[in-house]
Amino acid sequence: MSSEVRHLVDSARPYPMVRLIGVLDSGSAPQVRSVLLDVLAGQPEAIVVDVGELAVGEPDAVSVLRDVRQDTFDWPGARLTLCNTDGADAWGDCGWPVRPDIDEAFAQLGPPKAGERVNVELEPQVGAARRSRELISGACSEWGRAELAGSACIVVTELVNNVVQHAHTEMTLLLAVHGEAVSVAVRDHSAGVPSFTGAPAPTSYGGRGMLLIDSVASRWGSLPLTDGKVVWALISDDVRSMTGPDRG
Repeated sequence: MSSEVRHLVDSARPYPMVRLIGVLDSGSAPQVRSVLLDVLAGQPEAIVVDVGELAVGEPDAVSVLRDVRQDTFDWPGARLTLCNTDGADAWGDCGWPVRPDIDEAFAQLGPPKAGERVNVELEPQVGAARRSRELISGACSEWGRAELAGSACIVVTELVNNVVQHAHTEMTLLLAVHGEAVSVAVRDHSAGVPSFTGAPAPTSYGGRGMLLIDSVASRWGSLPLTDGKVVWALISDDVRSMTGPDRG
């Protein structure tokens, strides 16, 4: 019989803190993954995970933390930190820095950077893409990256219209600074994940949405969630450095 892990999310701190309670094994690892991805889908700058009350039932199950780190490395690219009062022995191979307690974890992260993230709820209605482009243009100008606004607007138009036309769910537009780049992401509540198989035939209709995104984004991909997905793209001056969700 597999174990169960309970969780508590404290959003009142500078960064979200997730407290995991129970036993981590092959049965509970998918639950832990879902909990962490759901928090990361909100595009925090960092998260702290308290594993002081999470026992490792199967050492191999710790690999779920490595998987979460790899799957979210490009987006949202959050800084990930574990805190455990019993030391780092059980977690040393997870790829996350481990701090002895919560206070040190937050001290090492430092204060959040103000004004570098935008989070807006949108209805799946005509005009949502236009509203998104307005938000992107304003954010890129404020962040000193006006030259990236055109490509970012192409991306958001395709992502938002895809939700309006196909997913028909509420969505969240997420924008952020990533070094010299900016990220554009849309979270919806449909399990359908976009795919890219190259340019469509010249005589075909449609199928060019992801081609457009692939042509202007440095990197893009999707993050499946229990209640939908996030589709994201990184926009930078050097589009050819990395292209596509599975390249580079």
